[in-house]
Amino acid sequence: MKGTSIGEFEELCLLAVGVLYPEAYGLSIKDEIESRTGRSATISTVHSTLIRLQEKGLLQSEMGGATEERGGRTKRLFELTAFGKNVINEARELRNGMWQDIPKVIWEGK
Repeated sequence: MKGTSIGEFEELCLLAVGVLYPEAYGLSIKDEIESRTGRSATISTVHSTLIRLQEKGLLQSEMGGATEERGGRTKRLFELTAFGKNVINEARELRNGMWQDIPKVIWEGK
């Protein structure tokens, strides 16, 4: 990838933010990753990853309104930046290109 190098969990977080737009916040991102991958993730791991992605310029965030269900607390809502969209698009193109280049014989057997 030409842009910023991201790891698998970072990619999953970016994808979850995109899927959950405009309601992507820590717990919803954690739940989305767990339901899609079947893997458990801690909220602290998700939060630290989101902050790191924001520092890399891949995400931006703002505080959402307080809700009664959260006891009047606000939640930090995350959104992909233009750079973040480019990075996950490059990751998709790289993966798709590599998948397409696997010879048919690998899948069909010898």
